[in-house]
Amino acid sequence: MGYTAEHQLISVTEKLLAGGLGILQLRAKNHDPEHIARMGSRLAPLCREYGCLFIINDYPEIALGTGADGVHLGQDDGELAPVRAMLGANAIIGRSTHSPEQALGAFRERADYIGFGPLFPTGTKPGRPAIGLEDIAGVRRQLPEEFPVFCIGGINGNTLPSVLEAGASRVVIVSWLLTHPDITETVAALRKRLGEA
Repeated sequence: MGYTAEHQLISVTEKLLAGGLGILQLRAKNHDPEHIARMGSRLAPLCREYGCLFIINDYPEIALGTGADGVHLGQDDGELAPVRAMLGANAIIGRSTHSPEQALGAFRERADYIGFGPLFPTGTKPGRPAIGLEDIAGVRRQLPEEFPVFCIGGINGNTLPSVLEAGASRVVIVSWLLTHPDITETVAALRKRLGEA
């Protein structure tokens, strides 16, 4: 939400989806839960229409109430087991991780995927130090090949090549994508670059 005005929420989402986006996360820090639930209720059916997974950040109860596919939780958001019990076995539950130890911990507590970063300084995580690229390959080796590791934090057209060279196969891109003049074409090009199209 930090890069998209609320009145553009649907139009920007449609541009992302038209490019073939596979997963959309609603991350609306500093908004009250009722407001996030209203936005989520608008986005969930749109994502379903395009076959895109829809994830709510921070709020399992909003994920449940809006019909989202799952929830993404930070390191300080408690254990995953009660969230799994609330959302059901088929829900997708992700966890933010900032070190190899946290990455392995999230896998052991049965997260469905992890976000690993921030690799570079980023406005979406103010005050959180960048962890760099050195641990990507090691984390990938320690986890099963099919376990999704999404590298995140300051990834853009300039930094993406070095992230992929460091061993990443999945990435999260926020500000560079949302502020790009042609969002749809950029999503399509990224999917091609990542071997998804």
